[in-house]
Amino acid sequence: MKNIAFIINPISGTQNKKKLPKQISSLLDHNQWLENIVFTEYSGHATQLAKQFAQMGFDAVVAVGGDGTINEVASGLRDTETALGVIPVGSGNGFARHIGVSMRINNAINLINHSEKLKADYGLVNGRMFVSTCGVGFDALIADQFANAGARGLKTYLQNILRDLFQYKPETYHIVGDGIDLTTEAFLITFANAGQWGYEAYIAPKASIQDGKMDIAILSKFPAIVAPAMAIGLFTKTIDKDLHVNIVKAKKVTVTREKEGPMHIDGDPVTMPQQLEIEIVEDGLRILAEKRF
Repeated sequence: MKNIAFIINPISGTQNKKKLPKQISSLLDHNQWLENIVFTEYSGHATQLAKQFAQMGFDAVVAVGGDGTINEVASGLRDTETALGVIPVGSGNGFARHIGVSMRINNAINLINHSEKLKADYGLVNGRMFVSTCGVGFDALIADQFANAGARGLKTYLQNILRDLFQYKPETYHIVGDGIDLTTEAFLITFANAGQWGYEAYIAPKASIQDGKMDIAILSKFPAIVAPAMAIGLFTKTIDKDLHVNIVKAKKVTVTREKEGPMHIDGDPVTMPQQLEIEIVEDGLRILAEKRF
């Protein structure tokens, strides 16, 4: 019998979470797993709980929430043998989509019953962990606005994008490391361990959480007329073929921007310094998934 904990974020996404414990317990394979279900009570609580479960020798801890919840749980599990599982009940759910977890809760629970413990990479930006992506520029602005919008979901996300898309002024960045030395004016830069922001919008379609590197997607300034085609590229995994997008791979880079300012880490907005040290930690995380990703 293996010990597994489920950490539920009660404010993630839009649906009510009160019935989740019963749903999880009814579908979990009790011949395989002995569950412990807890709710978070404040920001950062999931990290504390996950770390405690790892120290207790739990085989797995499941983040029940969105990318922010996954980030918190993973931060408590990194560099341990306790595996991260995911039941996606957030908004964008980028990491869950990347590793092939169903958006249907019943299917996500069933996947845990048939999953394997696999090695995966994670990222660090100035010592702070990211599982999927972190970024500067326009997407950091949108992450901040989305977090403070009062409403969640794809509609709110798109409304924020359309409102500010053509008013945002690109900034200049200097990126150095792993044979890279470039100065560029960019609309946004995404440092991708996994391939998408969420909602199936793939900013780095070929990114892998098992290759020991990040895909650095640099989007330069673009004319308004190409915006619809770029949007299509995001949702058809072809954005890397766009003339305004340059993607390079690296294990570790130093990024210097014009000044300190906003950044997003797995979709959550933060304020970070002018200089950013970004790296990938190879095989530093264990996850419950199928081998198909």
